[in-house]
Amino acid sequence: MSSTPLARAYMERRADLVRVFTARLRSQARAEDLVQAMFEKVMAVPAQEHIGNPVAYLYRLGSNLMLDDVRQAQRQRARESAWSDLQGERRGGDRASDAPGPDRTVEARQRLARLMATVETLPPQTQRVFRLHKLQGLSHQETAESLGVSKSAVEKHVSLALKLLTERTS
Repeated sequence: MSSTPLARAYMERRADLVRVFTARLRSQARAEDLVQAMFEKVMAVPAQEHIGNPVAYLYRLGSNLMLDDVRQAQRQRARESAWSDLQGERRGGDRASDAPGPDRTVEARQRLARLMATVETLPPQTQRVFRLHKLQGLSHQETAESLGVSKSAVEKHVSLALKLLTERTS
């Protein structure tokens, strides 16, 4: 660790920083995370950069990081609330269940069974590519590496699989 005045101030005041931000955040775990993020920022400050009051700098840095975290949490809550509002209808002030009814569940399971039966009819390599990419979630590159083929070959097999599945299940 470099021995800049800022780094020394951080090491000397670390326990105090955790205590102050624990009180502000009402969570020791969040305070520890914040102080760790401060350490990363402190280490990124060039050694030749002069900071007149390292202790004040540390508290300002921590406050700024804390505010960034609070703002990010507020934005996330707003996004989740907006998403929730778009996803379900409300009845009498209560959100209706997003779960599909039993008839839709049975229909979806039947469609899935037909689709999986159709996957079994694909050419063997196309089937392997489709399973790795679409069912296991590997990227085109990861699928290519797994099967020892080019990324272009994976793209062609996925395209063929989708074309055949669309034709055979429509």
